[in-house]
Order: sequence, then C-alpha cells, then structure tokens
Amino acid sequence: MRQDNKKRKGAGHKRKKGNVLRDYRPEEREEYMSEAQLAYFESKLLSWRQELLDEVLAGRRGLQENQLRLPDFFDTASSQTDLSIDLSGLQRQKTKLSLIDRALLRIENREYGYCEITGEPIGLRRLEARPVATLSVEAQELLERKSATAGNRFQASSAIF
Repeated sequence: MRQDNKKRKGAGHKRKKGNVLRDYRPEEREEYMSEAQLAYFESKLLSWRQELLDEVLAGRRGLQENQLRLPDFFDTASSQTDLSIDLSGLQRQKTKLSLIDRALLRIENREYGYCEITGEPIGLRRLEARPVATLSVEAQELLERKSATAGNRFQASSAIF
C-alpha cells in the first residue's frame, strides 16, 4: 500500500532532477515507484507540459493576429467558427495542463502511481500510456459501471483522453 511505501522510501528524500538516463524505461522487476521511476515520469510529464504550453502560446498568438475586421458577413461568420474551434482546443489544453500539474504534485507528495480510490499501484503500463492516470484499471472500470447503472453519463477527468 501507499503508506508503507512512503515510510520505506523516506517521504522527505529529494530526487536529483535532470539525472534521468535518456534510455531508461521503468521495468516491472524494479521496486514500484522507485526514485528512478518517479524521476522518469516527472521528466515525461514536464516535457509534455512544456509542449502544451508552447502550443497554447502559439494558439494565443494566432488568435491575436487573426483579430482583423472582416468586411464580409460570410468572412466574419467563418472567422467566428474558426475562433470557436480554436478556443475549444485551448480549453482542452488547459484541462490537460491541470491534470499534468496534479500528477506532478502527486509525484512531489510521493502519491504518484497509486490509485486514488484503492491505494493500490496503478501499474507501469497504464502510466506509460497515460501518465496522468489517477485510478487503476479496475477502479476506473468499477466507476464507469456504477455510473452506467446509475444512468448518468460518465464525466470523470480521466475520460478526457
């Protein structure tokens, strides 16, 4: 469980940043959420975060440049449609950034890689595929089944990707 893992590793111990080998890939045979694994996922999340920030900045610049007054009604309507699509994309990126920031905070708090519901390991394969995952596959499926049987549309943050 997560609590035993924190005590064993020492919750106050800091990882050396920038010390992740480029060819390193977490393996099942290693201690789960070891220093190397945490550093690997932190690096992966920070890279993804920077890519998204670059996209957001480019998108904002594009929006600012395209705020021309269009003389034609159809040009204006088309421009407004494009703006709506661009704003939706920026909102999705903002949501992703928020999920990444939450994952980075869980790394800092040494809770990363553990299911928020059960406390069990999420698993390396799932984290490789979706580094912002907060639930194990089993907990995610249970949540989706409960939501479906309740007749509600599933709207958890993990359904974004």
